[in-house]
Amino acid sequence: VAAVGAWLARVAMAVPLGPTVEKIDPFTIGDPWRRMVVDAQQARSRFQQTVTRTRSGPLRERLEEVGRRIDDGVRECWRIAVQGDALEGAYKQLDVRSVEAELAEIDSTGYSQEATERTRRALQSQLDSAERIATVARDARDRLRVLNAQMDEAVARAVELSVSTVTDASAVRPLTDEVESLVGDLEALRQGMEEATSARPMPG
Repeated sequence: VAAVGAWLARVAMAVPLGPTVEKIDPFTIGDPWRRMVVDAQQARSRFQQTVTRTRSGPLRERLEEVGRRIDDGVRECWRIAVQGDALEGAYKQLDVRSVEAELAEIDSTGYSQEATERTRRALQSQLDSAERIATVARDARDRLRVLNAQMDEAVARAVELSVSTVTDASAVRPLTDEVESLVGDLEALRQGMEEATSARPMPG
């Protein structure tokens, strides 16, 4: 019995595990990123409720397909928010005010001209990095807010379809296209942030 048990344990360990489900926990990041993730989750919940209330048939099946893309959109929203929160943390770490103050006083330090210029360049480089980080985070925050509003709009359209007398699944096509475009924009935003942050190492 012990030998059989050991063999079964080895077999279980050899079986590849299924894909890991990405855990979304908005309360591990700060605002406004947390609020936007929560908003996206609430939009997904409303969409799921709408699908549940829709009569069985082709229309509901198409809405379920759209719902899976809504799920993808929420995951992209989460990834963007995590990156945005990290960017803002990096910006705070740079302590821009202190760097600006040090730069303003550089000429009165009494250092040699060479040391002064090298210090000035180093300080200015820090400020330039901070500005790039702030710009990426700000643009991502503004864009994500717009995309979240578009997700809410898609949910409202789904609710309208669910209570209409339309039974033809083709009526979902405009909504499908809208959600596909939305998810594509979210993916593009996330990829753009990854490229921007990988181009230069973040502090810390």
